[in-house]
Amino acid sequence: MNLSLQDIAWHQAVGRLVEQLDRPGFWLGLVRLLERYVAFDSWVVLLFSDGRPQVFAECPGSDGGADPLFQDYLRGLYLLDPFYIASRERNEAGLFLLADVAPECFEQTDYYQRYFRLNVVADEIQLNVPLDGRRTLCLSLGSRSAFGPEQIALLQLIRPWVAGLMRQRLAFEQELMASPPPPAPAWQEQLEAASQKVEAALTARELEVGRLMLSGCSSKEIARKLDISSETVRVHRKHIYSKLGIKSQSELFGLFLKAQVE
Repeated sequence: MNLSLQDIAWHQAVGRLVEQLDRPGFWLGLVRLLERYVAFDSWVVLLFSDGRPQVFAECPGSDGGADPLFQDYLRGLYLLDPFYIASRERNEAGLFLLADVAPECFEQTDYYQRYFRLNVVADEIQLNVPLDGRRTLCLSLGSRSAFGPEQIALLQLIRPWVAGLMRQRLAFEQELMASPPPPAPAWQEQLEAASQKVEAALTARELEVGRLMLSGCSSKEIARKLDISSETVRVHRKHIYSKLGIKSQSELFGLFLKAQVE
């Protein structure tokens, strides 16, 4: 069997990472290895569950410190993240593209305009490793330009090695793995507190419709996900706006954002 110099370099690098599984710099070492083969501008390793995401490692902000936009994400904006939503709907292993998981109207959402395109910028790709207890170990890569077919194909090719390394690393992340995730925000109660015009509490179904609206789902997508008619979706939207005393989805996002980050 003939091996190219690139093949040999890859296997040598993976071998070095295996030796570094128990060291603090493992995640950075893994990311730097990927950077040799695929161009990206930001990255984060986190654990999705039914609570708030837990972060293993992340790239620093532009000033070298914590990224304030990402802190807003962890407080509650993650509930609108198409990758998070997809992981809750089906906890599957694989490499997922933004185009695979983003709802129909994602780029028209306030979440996209006010968070995603400022923090992730243009495109995102995520490698998911399913765990027990409805948890998903994720490595997300963000880029200022769209990932091309060659980059995606290469990531698909090396995914088994990367996923295997990620899973093996968990043996040395006992503190985070043993700690329960912070509870997800109960934003229905927070929305009511944020708006002085609430006349009646939002129902559980209205709350779910509102979240799907903010995530970029069209009325047809919401109807399909909730197994209701598009007309029922429109009725729920009307009730949400009426109860909260608002007239637009942007106002709803404003209440959602205020509830999560305060």
